[in-house]
Amino acid sequence: MFIKICGITNEQDALLAVALGADALGFVFAPSPRQIAPGLARDIVKRLPPEIMTVGVFRNEHPSRVIEIVNEARMQGAQLHGQESIAITAEVSAQVRFVIKAVVAGSADASNADLFSSDAVLVDGFNPGSGTTYDWDLLAQLPDSVHVMLSGGLTADNVAQGIEQVRPWGVDVSSGVEKSPGLKDAVKLRHFITNARDAALG
Repeated sequence: MFIKICGITNEQDALLAVALGADALGFVFAPSPRQIAPGLARDIVKRLPPEIMTVGVFRNEHPSRVIEIVNEARMQGAQLHGQESIAITAEVSAQVRFVIKAVVAGSADASNADLFSSDAVLVDGFNPGSGTTYDWDLLAQLPDSVHVMLSGGLTADNVAQGIEQVRPWGVDVSSGVEKSPGLKDAVKLRHFITNARDAALG
């Protein structure tokens, strides 16, 4: 189970998530309460073990700018969390090691997720990034060939159910493990990661 903790804004939360067993950390460069400057993200990345996947999150950004910021912040990957086309996703994938394409559950993009040149497809609700849940049965429409990441409204209380129902390749959480926007809650974080690992083994 690939576990990504998104919305990292400070070194303390980054190191905590890694210590608790996260596989990847997401840094939001799109407008958001959790937005972080590339320079600060780079300083945090320097402190992380090399095996941790670091992902810059973008929304409807120009491909050249995505690639520029990924390189500036020393990210290993990019998450395209807007209405990026197949062509734009391919352009980013040609320059960035690991690309996650976000799609809305039930959308045409979700049904055609295998057409995107991405390493994983993150499925979110109708208001991406809002932290609200949706009907997980909609994930059944995704092509079997893609690495599906379950996202949207996940918490320590429902992540096990989500994993058991959807059987995703990975999970992504941001607001569900926070005490306030941009600041993680250590107890919620620990329980989320533990429950996700246990469910994946079950």
